[in-house]
Amino acid sequence: MKRICVFAGSSAGNDPAFTERTKELGKVFADNQIELVYGGAKSGLMGVMADAILEKGGRVTGIMPSHLFQKEIAHPDVTEMIEVETMHERKAKMSELADGYIALPGGFGTFEELFETVSWAQIGLHEKPLALFNIAGYYTPLMDMIDHAIQAGFVAENNRQLILESYDPEELVKMMKL
Repeated sequence: MKRICVFAGSSAGNDPAFTERTKELGKVFADNQIELVYGGAKSGLMGVMADAILEKGGRVTGIMPSHLFQKEIAHPDVTEMIEVETMHERKAKMSELADGYIALPGGFGTFEELFETVSWAQIGLHEKPLALFNIAGYYTPLMDMIDHAIQAGFVAENNRQLILESYDPEELVKMMKL
């Protein structure tokens, strides 16, 4: 596992645990020489993750559409910044570069990236591991909803294994490597 794409909020959220645990995950990436592939912003948990890795000398690749350079503040210190034209190109490039995916807490953009990635896995477009960093139980309601969808017959029970989850950064990275 050389590169992991991280989906994360452009906000830090209102629980300090989101920031603290994200910093811990960044240190685990750097200690394991895992390159971060992400949306390229300096703000929110995206920036926290990038900063934690960069502070320990790790590699960070940001991918940002041209139109977001005005809206989002591009991280000035990433190892490499790749500019693309559209959000579709951004996601395609992140997927191309990544060996796996981790979703940190985030909003609609994070949810969209997460569900697109798990949908791709479900239909066999990739076999890369996908995990949720379940900081402070953030993703517990989502996992309950997925379990409900399984019980209701809308998600195949064996597809539950497509989404790994942990609240521990070391365990999360170990799960990704299996």
